[in-house]
Amino acid sequence: MIVKHKEIITKELNITGQQVENTVELIDEGATIPFISRYRKEMTGSLDEVQITTIKDIYEKLLILEKRRESIITTIDKQGKLTKQLRKKLEKSYDLTELEDLYLPYKQKRKTRSTKAKEKGLEPLANIILVQKENDVVSLASKFLNENVKKEDEALQGARDIIAEKINENKTARGIVRREFEYKAFVKAKVVKAKKEEAVKYKDYFDYEEALRKIPSHRLLAIRRGEKEGFLSVSISPDIEQVLQKLNKFFVKQNTEASYEVGIAVNDAYKRMLKPSIENEFAKNSKEKADKDAINVFADNLRQLLLEAPLGEKRILAIDPGFRTGCKIVCIDENGNLLYNETIYPHPPQKDTFQASRKITSLVKIYKIEAIAIGNGTASRETEDFIRNKVRLDNDIKVFVVSEDGASVYSASNVAREEFPEYDVTVRGAISIGRRLADPLAELVKIDAKSIGVGQYQHDVDKKMLQKSLDNVVESCVNSVGVNLNTASKHLLTYVSGLADKLAQNIIDHRKEKGAFKSLIQLKNVKRIGNKAYEQCAGFLRIRNGENPLDNTGVHPESYNIVKKMANDAGVDINKFIKNSELKKNTNLQKYINNKVGMPTLKDIMQELEKPGRDPRKQIKVFEFSNSVRKIEDLVEEMILPGIITNITNFGAFVDVGVKQDGLVHISNLKNAFVSNPHNVVKLHQHVKVKVISIDIQRKRIGLSMKLVVSG
Repeated sequence: MIVKHKEIITKELNITGQQVENTVELIDEGATIPFISRYRKEMTGSLDEVQITTIKDIYEKLLILEKRRESIITTIDKQGKLTKQLRKKLEKSYDLTELEDLYLPYKQKRKTRSTKAKEKGLEPLANIILVQKENDVVSLASKFLNENVKKEDEALQGARDIIAEKINENKTARGIVRREFEYKAFVKAKVVKAKKEEAVKYKDYFDYEEALRKIPSHRLLAIRRGEKEGFLSVSISPDIEQVLQKLNKFFVKQNTEASYEVGIAVNDAYKRMLKPSIENEFAKNSKEKADKDAINVFADNLRQLLLEAPLGEKRILAIDPGFRTGCKIVCIDENGNLLYNETIYPHPPQKDTFQASRKITSLVKIYKIEAIAIGNGTASRETEDFIRNKVRLDNDIKVFVVSEDGASVYSASNVAREEFPEYDVTVRGAISIGRRLADPLAELVKIDAKSIGVGQYQHDVDKKMLQKSLDNVVESCVNSVGVNLNTASKHLLTYVSGLADKLAQNIIDHRKEKGAFKSLIQLKNVKRIGNKAYEQCAGFLRIRNGENPLDNTGVHPESYNIVKKMANDAGVDINKFIKNSELKKNTNLQKYINNKVGMPTLKDIMQELEKPGRDPRKQIKVFEFSNSVRKIEDLVEEMILPGIITNITNFGAFVDVGVKQDGLVHISNLKNAFVSNPHNVVKLHQHVKVKVISIDIQRKRIGLSMKLVVSG
């Protein structure tokens, strides 16, 4: 690893050089972030996933910078213009913008006004004017007339063009303009007059201005979307007079006619080259920052959604509600396998409530149903009422309303077709609803995260950046929970550390051919799973009731010998050691420290032995909406209602109160105190109590508050 790279990362993250060096070494060896953070704590100094991801991101950017630097040096060297001083500046720079500024004068350009003027022999004139001693520039210009330059004005214009380009390529000049943009630029939006009527959804930005430094990401993304759709014209700019004043102060040194010409060139350089160039730079940078903010919101929401409490391995009757087309019902077993499907019609126009009720009662008995899952889409409230009030259920059978977001995407996907080729999208959708109740993580990984509906402007942000972030979140969640090797779908296995698509398929094929795995070591018999892949994945896979009880824990197989030694020292077998809390409590961990295993790993081992096979996620709770409201017209200001957080953004949280239109709790109404980040106050799908503070039926907007209201 390059020493300078290590120094940069160390300084930025305030960690030791050894931590950086070891982490980068593990990354270069192909170790995944979940594996490094979980099983290599001694090497990294117990860095968490966020820190390791940051190290990886900075390291990759530095490698890109090195590649760009090498390309720039080679290009300038080929031109024969690479001086020792310039090489030193290029090699010393670790800022990509600075590198590009240094390269700008040597960059191959299309023919510019400056290059044309140089071809006419006007560069010497420009150089004399730049000295700013001449007081008769017309006489001076006359000395440079030739067959290509007929008049003094033409000569002076050419000289100014050359000077303007020099100013544009001047590192200090670009720095002056950048500082003005950074601290004093405003984002300005105006409606495109010809499209004013069509642009009504962007009405707030028809004549809008806000400081670039202060504009929140969601607002900037909304403005940029309006621009992209052709409804808004958008600019980013500081006060032009202030910028020109500072540029003139730097470049105009005398009070001569030549100085006047330089002043004209400064004005031209800024308006024609510097401003457009730096504006594009800041437009790009501000968009990237807004993208990052939006993606972070999406990632936080997705993490909460994936780690939502599972019901567990239960027999479930799932309902995809509907009116005219009926309610699709399916029964699934403990492993999510389809047992039965049918359509019932408890709602208008058919309203066959009696037959629908009998059918549900019968299916609950026949298939020993333990819970009912109802999708939260069309006819959800009506279907929930039907189940609770018209169907006789044992008290121990709970009814849950489940988010349908993305279910239609899954039901029409290749994954769903592979799982249920003989069934249509309605059956697949209902199965997905039931499986989401049993295990949200295992089901939601099958759906493109962008379709789950918990983002903020996800269609406007950088697609690659978004995908990378969401993939990292899914991988992190899957590995933090652990995966049952004998029941996991191919799609779930794909996200296990070290596996990916082909190895996941090989595991499925091996399972079909050889039957269930009895021990983790049998993974090495799977095609193409070598020692490295086994090392990366084994700690995150679980086998229930296998040959080795440690296979159902998060203890990595490389540490099994430590647990075995602990059990031997206690005079019992591993099974008894795991079950006996007193023996574990009295174990002196210091005895088992060696050159590879330290106290962090030993403490993790003991924590895993305390909860073998236990799901780290919380327990699920039943939620019910208020019976007093069904539609937005039923709402009254000051009404306090139960609700579920459906989405979290930088400006607040959206809450479903059961009226088929989510309300907004603005960030200012989340708490009786200042809130900088809504994620610090609320969680996705959290049960809350909210007060109705405003209702706009025409625009379908509901304002809610959580101030002085106790959460449910």
